[in-house]
Amino acid sequence: MFYAISWFLSLSLLALWSLACWGMHAMAVWAVSSAGALAGGTSAMNAVVLPEWIRGWIPPELARELAAMIASAGPMVQAALDTVPALAGAVTVLAWALWGLGALILLAVALGVHVLIALLKGRRTVHGTPRATVVQ
Repeated sequence: MFYAISWFLSLSLLALWSLACWGMHAMAVWAVSSAGALAGGTSAMNAVVLPEWIRGWIPPELARELAAMIASAGPMVQAALDTVPALAGAVTVLAWALWGLGALILLAVALGVHVLIALLKGRRTVHGTPRATVVQ
């Protein structure tokens, strides 16, 4: 009975792991492939301003410095967004590798629990009940 429970829980965890990996892969591929749509982001980058509630708490020189730093990061962000859609294939390979590693770990733990149950069951029969002896 303990074997069935342990394997049921292990395979349930494997199913949840597979579902989580599939969902994260789908979200990552969507984000990576739609990053190209954000490529017109330099104008949006230059439009980024500090919220009014922050401006009241920081000196005006620091606010100007932060605005200049954000504006200078625009071309770097543009270049990164232009190259990100090419990484969609790498996301799939990475997702499969992570899923495989997690599945191997889960199966190793399941096998370890199986062996532990067998050892505990064997120990209980040795110490708990006398063994039958053959009389000739």
